[in-house]
Amino acid sequence: MDPLHLRSAGTSLLLAFYTGEAQIVHWGADLGDALPDLSLFSAPVPHSALDVPIVAGLLPQASSGWPGRPGLRGHRTDAGVPGFDFSSALRIVSAELDGGDAAVVLQADPDTGVEVRTSLRLGPSGLLEIRHTLTNTGTTPYVLDELGLVLPVPGDAVELLDLTGRWCRENHPQRHQIAQGTWVRSGRHGRTGHDSSLLVAAGTAGFSNRSGRVWAVHFGWSGNHEQYLDSLADGRRMLGASELLGSGEVVLAPGAEYSTPVLYSAYSDHGLDGVTERFYEWFRARPQHVATQGAAGGSGKARPVVLNTWEAVYFDHRIEPLIELAESAAELGVERFVLDDGWFRGRRDDTAGLGDWYVDEGLWPEGLTPLIDAVTSRGMEFGLWVEPEMINLDSDVARAHPDWIVGPAAASHKDGGRLPLEWRNQYIIDLANPQAWQYIYDRIDALLRENNISYLKWDQNRDLTEHGHGGRPSVHEQTLAAYRLFDALKASHPQVEIESCSSGGARVDLGILQRTDRVWASDCNDALERQTIQRWTQAVLPPELVGAHVGPTHAHTTGRTHSITFRAITALFGHFGMEWDIRKASGHERAVLLRIIAIYKEHRGLLHSGVRVNADLGEPNLRLHGVVSQDGSEALFAAVVLASLAAEMPGNAGIPGLDPDRTYRVEAIMPTSEDLPVTVEGDAYSPFVQITPPAWLDGGLTATGRFLAEVGLPLPVLRPEHALLLKVTAV
Repeated sequence: MDPLHLRSAGTSLLLAFYTGEAQIVHWGADLGDALPDLSLFSAPVPHSALDVPIVAGLLPQASSGWPGRPGLRGHRTDAGVPGFDFSSALRIVSAELDGGDAAVVLQADPDTGVEVRTSLRLGPSGLLEIRHTLTNTGTTPYVLDELGLVLPVPGDAVELLDLTGRWCRENHPQRHQIAQGTWVRSGRHGRTGHDSSLLVAAGTAGFSNRSGRVWAVHFGWSGNHEQYLDSLADGRRMLGASELLGSGEVVLAPGAEYSTPVLYSAYSDHGLDGVTERFYEWFRARPQHVATQGAAGGSGKARPVVLNTWEAVYFDHRIEPLIELAESAAELGVERFVLDDGWFRGRRDDTAGLGDWYVDEGLWPEGLTPLIDAVTSRGMEFGLWVEPEMINLDSDVARAHPDWIVGPAAASHKDGGRLPLEWRNQYIIDLANPQAWQYIYDRIDALLRENNISYLKWDQNRDLTEHGHGGRPSVHEQTLAAYRLFDALKASHPQVEIESCSSGGARVDLGILQRTDRVWASDCNDALERQTIQRWTQAVLPPELVGAHVGPTHAHTTGRTHSITFRAITALFGHFGMEWDIRKASGHERAVLLRIIAIYKEHRGLLHSGVRVNADLGEPNLRLHGVVSQDGSEALFAAVVLASLAAEMPGNAGIPGLDPDRTYRVEAIMPTSEDLPVTVEGDAYSPFVQITPPAWLDGGLTATGRFLAEVGLPLPVLRPEHALLLKVTAV
């Protein structure tokens, strides 16, 4: 059988079949048209080993001698004894191109009654998508334990970077040398998880933002999962991921099938920014991607300026203050007003009401209409917070339907069944139960039909621990049922945008983002924390999908205080909004908010369509990041000082990503004399710590893109936890 070669955007994927099974011979740099005889590239046979070359298959198997992590684990039960048909010998049945950019490979083992169809697509951006579908072709049930997706990485990929975190500190990078053995990251949260790695990247020594070869993967699944790198003693390495299934969670009846989530993979020969480019192009080419006015190919409405009420009023829902907040928001130019938690029956705090998705008649005797009218009459959209997958014991629905509450036992807690531990005083409603699913759908559907709601902030505030349906583990079923709920509501209300919020960034993945229009990257609005959270969330997700809000001067999650200019510049590089009682903002703070909102509205077409750029700087506490337009005609950059610098002066910072042969005008647009002095809780000071500024700071400078990249821009001496916003325009 002839090999299959997929090529796109400088990337090649080469599949060979000369051993009788499918194997990926190469994933990486483009190989060109001419290919040698691939059978000559079979591995040698060393001493003290199997007598034939060991194949690292598309689905690694013990039947081919693979001693590492297997791609398939499963078995059948015979006469009540488990463990039969534990090792399949999948061999090629067919392999063919599916259009110019995709391939479909079918492998089967009639003896164990297993068939696996693998779909591979290398899209126009160079992003590779892989998915397996396993069919039970046997005559008895097949218990599936794991079906993994793996890709080979070469021996010069010697460093591994992944992301981790916790609540209010999501998506922080960690890096280590690749050593022999299997490195595994397990996510057992029943959701993606605050500590989940949005990206796992293997690269050449010292790979960075703008240099080095990188092979990176993302697993598009919102439930339990594992990500791993298998590094064998023979030198081969496999980068992979799989759904982490509970004991007996997936049992396939004869003829039934299971499909893995998609593994999204990107190769870059110019560092992590090259990986980011591939993901951004893929996102923005989707038909359901949010349209961006002013962006290339974007003809829809621009991403609106948001005000969310949580950190303004918390559970204090009274119409008069909320209308005052709406008036204040409209004066600043807000375009979307979102009412957060606390509007529904019995919800005075976080101990009651979840599941009772009816407007609280005590708080809202006329319903939400008076507030919605106050918002929409001022030219803003109205949005609403919901948490449809959760339930409080102190709720009408829990009292009426205790069997809808998820627990590890088959019996409901009213009948002696044990519940999992509480989390924020709440449990999970069993969406795998058709009646419970229909109830939730009907209630959210009614809210959207009966009210002028343009946006849902969809929260999910707890892990799915001990998650079961009918006494068996069911995270898999719950995740699919949640997806169906999103899909059904989207189909019925296509005009309504949905944000995925999961106590911040605990459900950020490409599975949920096939159904939602943005994510809430973190419950932390501290601008210093957000610099890292947003940088690494945006390693995969384009900024138009990442909510970024100006929080209060005093951050309630960290206790830190920051200037309004630092908070504003940080929030600019995302889907901009505010989460703050802006009625209490000082005159100076409101003036800066008016300026940054005007800057956002002027440049959101650029911010939400351009190329993300992260400079490589030697000083770890100094960052320079920005967005360059696709045609290279304009850019916005932020120079950020996170903490004190080792040197007295930051020195020259090269500005990457510009057209080297064009001439550009560089200007500082915030803070300027309009914003100075900055104030923090009434204390006025300058963010600059210098006797004289760099000569260009007050009037700008003109230079070629090559000069700006190689010689760089002399930065002013900024205080720690401050930023400078730069505008770059071709002249």
